Amino acid sequence: MTTKRRYTLADQPDVELEQEDLRDSRGRRITQDYVDAAVADVHERLARGRPSLSAAGHRSPQVTFRLPSELRDRAEAQARHEGTKVSDVARRALEEYLARHRPAS
Repeated sequence: MTTKRRYTLADQPDVELEQEDLRDSRGRRITQDYVDAAVADVHERLARGRPSLSAAGHRSPQVTFRLPSELRDRAEAQARHEGTKVSDVARRALEEYLARHRPAS
């Protein structure tokens, strides 16, 4: 289910960026280009989800599989214990398994 984000404008008059001298916390002048870049950055960060594990700007491949409820419960308990996510536990387990079971060349 998709939910629409609702944005509410401040109950203040609009700002004329080309006429007023507004600065950010680092003293940089806020122009329309500055605002456009900031909005694009926010949209990019919101749309991406978690950072790529492959490389910046590339979507990481995904593996999906089913498992017994008991194994899922154990993975969730381990993730809680480590303060991490089930996907991190599963990724590490697969890495360890593949390191121990290398195919013969």
